Amino acid sequence: MTFIKNWEDFERNAEKLYLSNPNKVRYTMKYKHAEGVLILKFTDDAVCLQFKTEIHQDLKRVDRFINNLMRHMAGEK
Repeated sequence: MTFIKNWEDFERNAEKLYLSNPNKVRYTMKYKHAEGVLILKFTDDAVCLQFKTEIHQDLKRVDRFINNLMRHMAGEK
């Protein structure tokens, strides 16, 4: 599995993946303390998108993105 290096590309592709089949997509977030790395993974079992960051500022981006997905999940547009 490969990692997407650009946050904007990852965000756009992950949202597109979710909107294409919201009942099948799942995501995980893993923080590796020893390495200081946050890993996000979105998958629908056919497509797997991964993003890895060591930059603290990306946490705000991740937070906004997850909140946006939660609004989609709750049915708000």
